[in-house]
Amino acid sequence: MKPHDCVPLEDYIEYPVDEMRSRAAGFYNEIKRRHTVRTFSDRPVPREIIDDCLRAAGTAPSGANHQPWHFAVIGDPSMKAKVREKAELEERAFYEGGRASEEWLDALSGLGTDADKPYLERAPWLVAIFAQRRGGVEAGMSQKNYYVPESVGIATGFLISALHHAGLVTLTHTPKPMNFLNEICGRPDSERPYILLVAGYPEEGTTIPVHATIKKPLEDIVTYL
Repeated sequence: MKPHDCVPLEDYIEYPVDEMRSRAAGFYNEIKRRHTVRTFSDRPVPREIIDDCLRAAGTAPSGANHQPWHFAVIGDPSMKAKVREKAELEERAFYEGGRASEEWLDALSGLGTDADKPYLERAPWLVAIFAQRRGGVEAGMSQKNYYVPESVGIATGFLISALHHAGLVTLTHTPKPMNFLNEICGRPDSERPYILLVAGYPEEGTTIPVHATIKKPLEDIVTYL
């Protein structure tokens, strides 16, 4: 390893193997209850809960530790209405305007999705996640960022897990194109909208598609070499 500035690894905790097994199984049992939902309550969620979940997302690994992400958190009703209006324009072009192939629409049929996105107004929080092409380890830097999609994807996974751990539900929404989010959120053109994450409580009586409960077993997704 090349010489570099470093500090001792002081916050690592090694657990006995039996406790490791218990913690691994416990995490799986918690995270398997995570479901994407499309009906949200308008019950408010305190901002400090969202803040801590975003802090967790900010600990994700990233290329050269440049942390090439920005989270624009939308709680204002008028801004959420603008997001819904713009998103539904793109969604209608997708579902009804010929952007989506028949194969793609068939793949979505088991989820019951369509161009109407009322949850974009009803949920208490929308998080527009932006990928930054340039940046650095400190604010104001303008270096090239590396492994940007991979880094932002990992941070998004951290955020979804943190929100679930806090007791909230989420929906990942990706209308294409999404550059209207730059304008609404006041983000520069150099940043690319990555995902619009919806977060809040589920509406009473919320259901999930049977199709979404189908998860591949371990033997289908893992090979030990």
